[in-house]
Amino acid sequence: MSVSVVAPTYQEADNIQTLATRIRAAMEAAQLDWELILADDGSRDGSEELALELGRSLPVRFHVRRARPRDLSQSVLEGIGLARFDRLVVMDADLSHPPEQIPDLLAALGDDTAMALGSRYSPGGRIDGPWGRYRTLNSRVAIWLTRPLARCADPMSGFFAVDRRRLPAPDELAPVGFKIGLELIVRGGLRVREVPIRFDERHGGTSKLTWRQQLAFLRHLFRLYRFRFGLPVRLLSFGVVGATGLIVDTAVYLGLQAVGLGHLLARFLSFWPAVTWNWRMNRVLTFDDRPPARAVRQWTRFALASTVGMATNVGSYAALTSFVEPFMARPLLALFAGVAIGSAANFGIATRFVYRRRRPAPGDE
Repeated sequence: MSVSVVAPTYQEADNIQTLATRIRAAMEAAQLDWELILADDGSRDGSEELALELGRSLPVRFHVRRARPRDLSQSVLEGIGLARFDRLVVMDADLSHPPEQIPDLLAALGDDTAMALGSRYSPGGRIDGPWGRYRTLNSRVAIWLTRPLARCADPMSGFFAVDRRRLPAPDELAPVGFKIGLELIVRGGLRVREVPIRFDERHGGTSKLTWRQQLAFLRHLFRLYRFRFGLPVRLLSFGVVGATGLIVDTAVYLGLQAVGLGHLLARFLSFWPAVTWNWRMNRVLTFDDRPPARAVRQWTRFALASTVGMATNVGSYAALTSFVEPFMARPLLALFAGVAIGSAANFGIATRFVYRRRRPAPGDE
């Protein structure tokens, strides 16, 4: 059997030689042909020179990802694209994943198993090292959030083996951040078998887990929920954005009144910052899977959609309180109904005319 090991790196020069040496020992003991692809995110810490030197005696290659911003998942995908062999192992370069267990992962692959996942939390797995309460809680909460997406004990693991021929096409993937394994499980619909591993503390360098990466994880998680559950998640996102827009609207309205503007003029002016907020947040969150469009034109369309939604909201309220007996006696209920009807109209127009789907190219259909 032949295997390509893909290890994403960013400023991991302290660990590269040890990683390559341990992989070589594990592969020789299992009598496996192998290569190591270090998919680097622009470290500039001597990693490239070290890898080139290792490459003189070992099957080690170094690839630098040029695009920005830095992203581990994208580095892994580029490394997979360069692999010589279809049997792949992805692992961190900080020595937290034990190279000695690569043969165990490969042995777990089969006709009914598309991915073998190195698991810290399945029976027999363990974590060695001083994990504090915050880090433990952070890991457990993240796993809990993925439960509706992946039914396994450790879906956040970055140590896994997979057959490249069973992976989805690159243009079907949209990862962001660290959790490329979760991306492949969900979008590829891969059947997973977990292999217990000993997860160790990193041996050198510094952790890349920052609050920015945690925000990137939440964004990635939202994308996967939208992929798995579709319209309900998009509707919920649109509603949450609308609620935050109401906060912006109210804050601007009160602020303008505080500086002396009349309430009618303040109400008119506060509408536009709220519309701009909603347009931008929906562009980067609710509809970020849609192709980009010219900002001014898209904003204009969204403002028109919001105006139609507002008119539908007020019109529904007026009609319900004027002609529908249960609502005539309950205007607050009519208010909520109007908001729901207006929001639905706004969402429908935004989906169809503002954040448009990509038109299929000739020959795609």
